[in-house]
Amino acid sequence: MTVHAVHDAARAAREAQPSLARLHRDTKDAVLLAMADALVARAEEIVSANARDLEAADAAGMAAGLRDRLALDPQRVDAIAQQLRDAAALPDPVGEVMRGSVLRNGLELRQVRVPIGVIGMVYEARPNVTVDAAGLALKSGNAVVLRGGSAALHSNTALIAVLRSVLAEHDLPEDLIVGIDEHGRDGVDALMRARGLIDVLIPRGGAGLIRRVVENSLVPVIETGTGKTHILVDASADLDQAEAIVVNAKTQRVGVCNALETLLVHRDVASEALPRLAAPLAEAGVRFHVDEESAGILTAAGTSAEIVPATEEDWDTEYLGLELAVKVVSDLDDALAHVRAHSTGHTESILTRDLLSQQRFLAEVDSAVVMANASTRFSDGSEFGFGAEIGISTQKLHARGPMGLVEMTTGKWLVVGQGHVRP
Repeated sequence: MTVHAVHDAARAAREAQPSLARLHRDTKDAVLLAMADALVARAEEIVSANARDLEAADAAGMAAGLRDRLALDPQRVDAIAQQLRDAAALPDPVGEVMRGSVLRNGLELRQVRVPIGVIGMVYEARPNVTVDAAGLALKSGNAVVLRGGSAALHSNTALIAVLRSVLAEHDLPEDLIVGIDEHGRDGVDALMRARGLIDVLIPRGGAGLIRRVVENSLVPVIETGTGKTHILVDASADLDQAEAIVVNAKTQRVGVCNALETLLVHRDVASEALPRLAAPLAEAGVRFHVDEESAGILTAAGTSAEIVPATEEDWDTEYLGLELAVKVVSDLDDALAHVRAHSTGHTESILTRDLLSQQRFLAEVDSAVVMANASTRFSDGSEFGFGAEIGISTQKLHARGPMGLVEMTTGKWLVVGQGHVRP
């Protein structure tokens, strides 16, 4: 029964999607702006629905970082609405000529950007993704089928109802945005088998969810990876900058994929840098999972930080909380080797004043986003100027890193002849 219901929903989205091909950018932007206004106008209703999800989350003992992702208040609703306004202000990628030429025989070739079609989203306890995905899909000419998880069921239901009502007001099919949360985990299985109805499936969430979709989906998948992010404090780092960056990367918002999870410190500055960095992090409540050398330095400095011995598992853990793995590295080569061994390919940053070290790090680290002297928290579609993001891809196909409007399109070749036949 679930399979039929989900496939019917996907089929309805597929039948609705061609209606977007006829829309001028001005019309799509007007709909996005109307959606933003409607979200703000109905914020009380949305926050009330979210309160029911938060009550259930608290009863279930949801981790603080995940709860923070789930929570909505009027200010967050305003921020979500602003993402739609930002998307409306961006150029429409649909129809953009990617390349073209005239062959020697006179055939005219153009490769243009076109919508992917129907995009399936599977994510967990992140109601902002509901709006981001729907808005980016609309602007890029795609329909979207959303499965946002039982933890955000009431929030997502309220948000989708607002968005669909705006579609109806603009004489557009409501099934351009479809939610299937009521079908639970069985709905995910059905979505993974909807080949021919869903053009691409994007999982966004914990490692278990992503692995399940990647390993079992019959629908093509754009993989968004977990964020086992690293920052290297190099020997030449400005420690004033390093303190501000590391504290921001770890504590500004802990339950997100671009938050810092492993801190690497060059041995030449470790005795000064580690106690200095540990003090504000400890004040924020961070617990440190440390290697033997880091433990010795912090203990000798009389740190107030809570420290525990790091295990091999810690180097591969995305904590999404006030936990931080810490290791002293002997040099840049040692740091690069550690990142290669333990990175999920999401985001890494080096803090350094040495241009050669910076260039090596940027060139040799094989992650979707590689930074120098900046917080990993900037690894975000909104911060990159994409209006919003549908996720951060850690694969190496057409989309890598934060995915915005362009990444939700594909190419189509247009060939115009004058009675040409191939000899």
